[in-house]
Amino acid sequence: MSNLSSVVQPLNFAKGLPNEHYIDDQTFIEERESVLFANWSAVAFAKDVPKVGDVNPTTFLEMPLLMIRDNDEQVRVYQNTCLHRGMILISEKSNIRGTIRCPYHSWCYGLDGRLRSTPHVGGPGQNTHIDIKRDELNLIEIRSYVFMDVVFVNISGNAESFEEVHSDLLDRWKEFDKPFYHNPDSSFELLVNSNWKLAVENYCESYHLPWVHPGLNLVSRLEDHYHLEKHLKYSGQGSLVYSQLKDENNQVFPDFEGVSDKWDTASEYISLYPNVLLGVHRDHTYAIILDPLTINKTRERIAIYYATEQAIDLEYNDLRAKNTNFWKEVFKEDIFVVEGMQKGRHGKFFDGGKFSPIMDGPTHLFHEWVATQINIGRKKRGIK
Repeated sequence: MSNLSSVVQPLNFAKGLPNEHYIDDQTFIEERESVLFANWSAVAFAKDVPKVGDVNPTTFLEMPLLMIRDNDEQVRVYQNTCLHRGMILISEKSNIRGTIRCPYHSWCYGLDGRLRSTPHVGGPGQNTHIDIKRDELNLIEIRSYVFMDVVFVNISGNAESFEEVHSDLLDRWKEFDKPFYHNPDSSFELLVNSNWKLAVENYCESYHLPWVHPGLNLVSRLEDHYHLEKHLKYSGQGSLVYSQLKDENNQVFPDFEGVSDKWDTASEYISLYPNVLLGVHRDHTYAIILDPLTINKTRERIAIYYATEQAIDLEYNDLRAKNTNFWKEVFKEDIFVVEGMQKGRHGKFFDGGKFSPIMDGPTHLFHEWVATQINIGRKKRGIK
């Protein structure tokens, strides 16, 4: 385990997270519990269960989860495990028409998680037994919250409510608290051979823009950016010169209704701790969920959303494709950077780095947050 005493300090730009946080399996396990399971982590998109009865199984750090759209049209998340023998309940995305049936012994649960039937549990033809108390065998529900169509979960169950933890961002982006519209052609995935934190760190800052994103830098220069920093909550960057994408006929996407004049030329990009990257613009938003597959392998799941239903129709197909390709190329440009930092973390004499007091504030805030979560977890376990 790493020694974090030099990291959890006021922002004096001391060393960053030690190498162990990127290459050591035991530290990865500790982060799973204290950083990812103990906080509100992103695991899925609500768009993937659009109708009542839709189910979407996923895993998060080997934890089997089941996202559903219940009869009240709310998204709920359960542990994807039958309470009988631990069998995985749902293996493929589908619509179950109201009943979650275990494929092993056909125990059935409602969309509300309640155990509904236990066939032959008391013997052939006997569907009840005095020792099988159905009201004590409901599915284990995981605390969840949907923000900007991202499904967040708190697996430990001990975090403050999402609204309390992220009240500042909810207020900052309240103008985007509107329905989002998504076309399947606006989703894609990238597989990156690096630790998930390096993707967060890279996204936080604009310092790398002139060298890693020269095309983007032509229209949104380094000097046009500003930092977004909320201590122990999120960090990122904003731009003062956002220009809407146009097609060959000068058509642009419709704007979100009622957004203020600020967004005529502004855009903002935030790493919402721990593992989701968000971007907002006058006419579209996007979200990137970082799925830590192993200590050195991360899946990035990206979804782009639009302000109106019209924008996901046929007439905007070409412009959507242009926008999707633009963001895909930008995000792909970052891959060699995060993979290079992952390789560099095996350097025996690298000590966490030296941060620029001017340019690296957002990234250092993230390091401080991770270190703080680790120390909180250790105190709870009685470890000094």
